[in-house]
Amino acid sequence: MSEVTKLSNGVQRASTFPLDASQPISEKDAQSVKRETQLSDARAQSTTMEVVPTQVGYDRWAEIYDSEDNPLVLLEGKHIAPLAGDVAGLTVADIGCGTGRHALRLAAAGARVTAVDFSTAMLERACSKPGAEAIAFVRHDLAKPFPLRSAAFDRVFCCLVLDHIGELNNFFLELRRLCQPKGRVIISVMHPAMSLQGVQARFIDPASGRRISPASHAHQMSDYLMAAVRAGLSLEHVSEHAADAALTAQSPRAVKYLGWPMLLLLKLAPSYV
Repeated sequence: MSEVTKLSNGVQRASTFPLDASQPISEKDAQSVKRETQLSDARAQSTTMEVVPTQVGYDRWAEIYDSEDNPLVLLEGKHIAPLAGDVAGLTVADIGCGTGRHALRLAAAGARVTAVDFSTAMLERACSKPGAEAIAFVRHDLAKPFPLRSAAFDRVFCCLVLDHIGELNNFFLELRRLCQPKGRVIISVMHPAMSLQGVQARFIDPASGRRISPASHAHQMSDYLMAAVRAGLSLEHVSEHAADAALTAQSPRAVKYLGWPMLLLLKLAPSYV
């Protein structure tokens, strides 16, 4: 069991192409942006990508995480909210909360939120935002059992985290352990098809200009589904979401993935067979 202590910051320890977002872009414009984006990526990839331990990577990413062009976060934001339903008055665990994009929204909607992450820098960002005082933030290594009570949460969120977890079976068991018998586990993850394009979580470090990749694992969809089955979770919803014209209007980086599956969503329920 982890020791949970309060830190001084309130965290518990345990392309340049113009796009009009109101109009879908034409195929010609999409191809132009795609060429610009590919050239930009080629320049970034001409330097050696530095793969760093996951926690180190997210500590370094925290400074720009909320401000950079991240099409996966935009796509997730469009599709994940309906899976949770009305959370007013519910207890919610946000496992791998990062800078708090879900925890803050859920708390504002009336949920009682506990948010867990292993990155001190990410949690510091989350704690600095309006509304953070209503959330219990916990710093904890996500590869270890969570320092949270069993069956204590109506909703358990785990968003854009699983590709950084090596041992999925134990992780899914922990997600189920936290979930109340009538609760739900809601998961988003980068679609495994992205690995076929050689894509993994990465960013350009503003300090060094180097391409940084927090260590990740190339899981397949079957890995996620079977880990859920082994943990005693039944599938209520599965959906796959691709980059479309609306997304490329918001995110120039999304153009090179147009039509390609980027996001996998799961909604799971504890099963008692």
